[in-house]
Amino acid sequence: MKKINNYGYLFILPFFIVFITFTIYPILLTFYYSFTSYSGMGSPEFIGIANYTRLVTDTYFFDAFLNTIYIWGINFTFQISIALLLAVLFSDIRLNMKGLGFFRALFYLPNLITIASVALLFGILLGWHHGTINHLLLDIGIISEPVNWLNSPTTARWSVGLIGAWMWFGHTFIILMAGISGISKEYFEAALIDGANRIQTFTHITLPLLKPILLYVLITSLIGGLQIFDLPMLITDGMGAPEGALNTMVLYLYNQAFRFNNYGYASAVAYGLFIITVIISVITFKTMYRKSVKEG
Repeated sequence: MKKINNYGYLFILPFFIVFITFTIYPILLTFYYSFTSYSGMGSPEFIGIANYTRLVTDTYFFDAFLNTIYIWGINFTFQISIALLLAVLFSDIRLNMKGLGFFRALFYLPNLITIASVALLFGILLGWHHGTINHLLLDIGIISEPVNWLNSPTTARWSVGLIGAWMWFGHTFIILMAGISGISKEYFEAALIDGANRIQTFTHITLPLLKPILLYVLITSLIGGLQIFDLPMLITDGMGAPEGALNTMVLYLYNQAFRFNNYGYASAVAYGLFIITVIISVITFKTMYRKSVKEG
């Protein structure tokens, strides 16, 4: 029996080898590099907390943080609004809408498209002189001249934020539908019998019972939003253009490491991003949780 138990470790050994090699080791190595000056060549030079001292006074990093929050805010607002509206409509016993499986797959489809394809697609759609969106808006008379969507800080941030919302609302919709499906139909039937309208049913039944799911969506979206990188990287010049408006924290980290060969400072930025993510997530969770307990 003892030999059989020992054999079991052989089956889980590959996982631990891969996990330690590609997860634990890079985390520890990055932490070490954050205390060094290292260009990728030669040996790292230990400089103590100099990188972290630079980080807390780095205006470019804080600008990148604000850009990231701005873009995520646009993304999350539209994402959760559309997903919640659709989830409520498809779960309404009065409407009894059909084809949930089809629409669930349809809404989730943008999430399956590679980000490079999305960046290429919207780069064409948002093109200045020949972009499809400009031609459409000109034809219906909404604008009088083409708009350079990706050349203005405001429109560039909004474009990236809305593209992210389009990609992720299907994922959020599925999660919210699962949450609403977990609510007993007896509550909705009782509200219907008592004469409650849709707004009353939503505010007094659906929303309060859905708050744990909404908290999960908020925190996971926040963690993912703080790490936004690929779309801002691919849709313009990869340096945060226009005027640094798309320079997110991870894009700033990437450029410090792989464009400027400043691996030591980039490692400090990575841990700064980690600390910010943890702090914001904890504050959000504590705030939402305490509010839910008080209301309960």
